[in-house]
Amino acid sequence: MVELMPNARPRSARPSAPESATVNDVSPVKSAERTVKILETLAASPTRLTLSELQERMGYPRSSLHALVRTLRDLKWVETDESGSAFGVGPHALLSGTAYLDRDPALRSACETLEDLRTEIGYTIHYARRDDAHVLYLASRESRNSVRLVSRVGRRLPAHVTALGQALLADLTEAEVDALLPGELTAITANTIVERAALHAELDVVRKRGWAVEREQGTEGVACVAVAVGYRIPATDAVSCSMPTHLATGKHVEEVAEAVIRHTEALARTLRREGIR
Repeated sequence: MVELMPNARPRSARPSAPESATVNDVSPVKSAERTVKILETLAASPTRLTLSELQERMGYPRSSLHALVRTLRDLKWVETDESGSAFGVGPHALLSGTAYLDRDPALRSACETLEDLRTEIGYTIHYARRDDAHVLYLASRESRNSVRLVSRVGRRLPAHVTALGQALLADLTEAEVDALLPGELTAITANTIVERAALHAELDVVRKRGWAVEREQGTEGVACVAVAVGYRIPATDAVSCSMPTHLATGKHVEEVAEAVIRHTEALARTLRREGIR
């Protein structure tokens, strides 16, 4: 039996958290998790959604869903149409996303690379980062001849669909890719790789060749060449060049890939030299 010392301080009635506890040990707060899911659902929708459409997609009780959406609207994270019945992301969501870009230490050098690469080859250039099984576009420089009216910055696409994503998936092992990707691969176009064996075969080619190329897998009429930026292991970022499919002949694709590799390797050296990890 353990005896208490005469002057021992009585223990608190509420047990203290273990010293080894971390943020990852804390269970998600339901309302906070639902709030984030609402914003993600609204951001992923090409149109505003009514409360009924949100409830159908998310399965949350209508009363709590309405209260959360109303609070987000009052805080300007969500906005409504003129009728007040359909909801979309609001201006404060943009402020949060811009803050992420402003604070990213690699982005300044990456944007210089995009400018230089576009000047050299003339096509649209993208810089993206892998976000689990997706790629998130952080910067773009459109071709001088581009007719695109909406920037891709801030958009997210499945990694297996894009040359950017394939370049980054190729920096992982086959087991890591399988653990990362969903069981069923989504098709964006008729050319999207949806068979896992075919994707692994393509990633093997990317590893040996050093660059990825896809033709109309994500966008009809567009081909892309991409190279991972090797300043982190495994690579998290990549640079791509988009061009019209009819111009993506074998020799020209190799010429574009050589330019993207050269500029991307120079960017990686710059980031490592500056101590950015």
